[in-house]
Amino acid sequence: MSCHTLSTLPLFDVAQARAMFCYAQQLAAAQGLVLRATPPEPTTCCGRGCNGCVWEGFFAAATYWREDAVQALAAAGVDA
Repeated sequence: MSCHTLSTLPLFDVAQARAMFCYAQQLAAAQGLVLRATPPEPTTCCGRGCNGCVWEGFFAAATYWREDAVQALAAAGVDA
């Protein structure tokens, strides 16, 4: 388990995002850390593929969350 693996997990769909959140939380738990809450999944998507879709915002927030988690884990000494 490593921060490098966490930082390279793909984020193209919600299942991958959930897997990434789970992996990060497992890394944190192994170090006795608690990460901040994950971004909530959207519930208001109309499904029309809008420019600026709520899912775009979710994946941007998930990417930021991952960057924050990697920093916290690296500071705790998890291998890069």
